[in-house]
Amino acid sequence: MSENFNELDARLWPATATRNSNGVLTVGGVSADDLVKDFGTPLFVIDEQDVRTRARDYMDAFTTSDVPTTVFYASKAFLATKVAKWVADEGLFIDVCTEGELEVALRAGVDPAKILFHGNNKSVAELEKAVRVGVGRIVVDSFVEIERLNHIALAACCTQQVLIRLTVGVEAHTHDFIATAHEDQKFGFSVASGSALNAAGQVIAAEGLSLLGLHSHIGSQIFDANGFEVAAHRVIQLAVHIRDTFDFVVSEINLGGGMGIAYEHDDDPLNVQEMAKSLRDIVVAECHRVTFPVPHLAVEPGRAIIGPAGVTIYEVGTIKDVAISDSQTRRYISVDGGMSDNIRTALYDAHYTAALASRTTTAVGAQSRVVGKHCESGDIVIRDAVLPADISPGDLLAVAATGAYCRAMSNNYNYIARPAVVAVSHGKVEVILRRETLDDVLFLDPGAQTP
Repeated sequence: MSENFNELDARLWPATATRNSNGVLTVGGVSADDLVKDFGTPLFVIDEQDVRTRARDYMDAFTTSDVPTTVFYASKAFLATKVAKWVADEGLFIDVCTEGELEVALRAGVDPAKILFHGNNKSVAELEKAVRVGVGRIVVDSFVEIERLNHIALAACCTQQVLIRLTVGVEAHTHDFIATAHEDQKFGFSVASGSALNAAGQVIAAEGLSLLGLHSHIGSQIFDANGFEVAAHRVIQLAVHIRDTFDFVVSEINLGGGMGIAYEHDDDPLNVQEMAKSLRDIVVAECHRVTFPVPHLAVEPGRAIIGPAGVTIYEVGTIKDVAISDSQTRRYISVDGGMSDNIRTALYDAHYTAALASRTTTAVGAQSRVVGKHCESGDIVIRDAVLPADISPGDLLAVAATGAYCRAMSNNYNYIARPAVVAVSHGKVEVILRRETLDDVLFLDPGAQTP
């Protein structure tokens, strides 16, 4: 029905998203046309209050129980100093996986003790910096890294707390999970092969390291707790083997995360309170089953904090109707961004939802494909969508749930400058990341500099 084009599904759009009296999409009390007038397109818009509320929801769900729990914000989803300050204000810890992410967190004033450092190939310089600034947890991922980090910690005359990254043979994505061996990947020590147990022994024997616990990550965009149940069983069983083999009891279990969000109307992720209860119940039950003390729990919700709070606003450029059969036509709606600001559709066949942002409409729907301006046939933002048939050049089109992994994975393909990111809250706008200029893009090319 045509009137549905004007509705904003609350599961997909930021909490404050609505339409003003002129039918224009408004987030945080600021209209899309005003934002575009001041900051141009494409434009990432983040609802600050939505981010803070989701952070508080996770804190409330996971920390108000008799199972001590730490919630980590995923830097790789999207990180800037302002966002790091928001989540730290709300009590979240932060996980990073590069020196750059670590530096952003530090410049935001995040307590290093509340930072966890991931990564399968951390450089010596990165490890030295992490130890030097006092990063609270480093997740070791190989025997080489254990030895390397031990030398660094000893040279710094300190003891570094570590978690061991595990490969538990569970892969979970969206509604499904696979509980058979999934060993062919770059991350972690295999539980099944025994390398995880050997890694624990090496860490325990290392004078410069202190084994805090075990870390597992089973996937992303997870909608239920089934995969976590199998993973927790295997992680806690390993903890028992470590206790029995080395007379050492690990005190923390990090189950990772990757909690799912809604990108389309049919997506129905698990409520955060239900997810938290499920994970706690799973861990407690497994520990009781094998008579193991319930450890400190840690979780990493991933995109669930920032993803739903973000939208991308584009301007429509050209429109082309293409016959795809004798009886069907697809409308190609080209926008002024694409795979440089959202590469997830090209990489992962990700699905998104779009809405006409600059006005309302009573038009019928047209089978459409939203594409970017790059010189690639795979430059697709939304592969299949039914959008108003009256969308025209100059209209604003908004894409929901782009707060995570869009600006973070953005690039300068075809020498396109990356969009600005702005935060909106209570009618006010704050620049999180300014828009790149062409001079920014050309800065690294000595031959492009003006004498």
